[in-house]
Amino acid sequence: MPIIYRKYEPPQTSVPPATAAGDENAAASRDAPRETAERDLTAIRQLISQDLSEPYGIYVYRYFIYQWPHLCFLALDTGVRTSPASSSTEPTTAEKSPADAGTQTQEDNLVGVVVCKLASHRGVKLRGYIAMLAVATTYRGRGIATKLVRLAIDCMIEDGAEEIVLETEVDNESAIRLYERMGFIRSKRMHRYYMNASDAFRLVLPVKVESTIRYCVLANELDTSPHNGGDGEAGASSGAGGMYI
Repeated sequence: MPIIYRKYEPPQTSVPPATAAGDENAAASRDAPRETAERDLTAIRQLISQDLSEPYGIYVYRYFIYQWPHLCFLALDTGVRTSPASSSTEPTTAEKSPADAGTQTQEDNLVGVVVCKLASHRGVKLRGYIAMLAVATTYRGRGIATKLVRLAIDCMIEDGAEEIVLETEVDNESAIRLYERMGFIRSKRMHRYYMNASDAFRLVLPVKVESTIRYCVLANELDTSPHNGGDGEAGASSGAGGMYI
């Protein structure tokens, strides 16, 4: 089925002038965007939590998605899907009204998501961070994770990122291959990083010349040159918590 990619679009929180002037539906109009945002967040959380090696509270998702909504990219299946609660068929994205088409909710078939942040960090003016990445099990192996990561990287670089980092479990070879093909370098091994006691590699994508030189030296010292083989999509994990993509 056709897959579309787009940024997460937070609902508008402003109330239309006519409604704000005293319309009896003012309260409902104010609450609707928040309710939509919660539905979106629930769908994202359900997808990501399927393969987490450690649990996240709702506030972790809100922290990333509400502060950096433009760094959250979604992969949506635009084909017809059947609601698990009934035998009725949901309309495709194309069949929805224009008002609904720009908002991602649980009615859409969310099959992939990447969640990132961009902030200063210890002398680095702007460091991008891939916090969460997940693809639904039946959609793995189609390059969806790679596409989502590339969209996020391009956006962070456009916003001025000097480097981009993430963590993944050391035994998740498919994830490591995926990221190393994209230019990431293993910069650090963190012992018992996850709640399941697994170690993690911190992977860094240098963007500025200074960062590139620094991390190339690290890579040579650690003998962590990229490896070949596989497309890294079938069972790769990435980001905090070891999500599987």
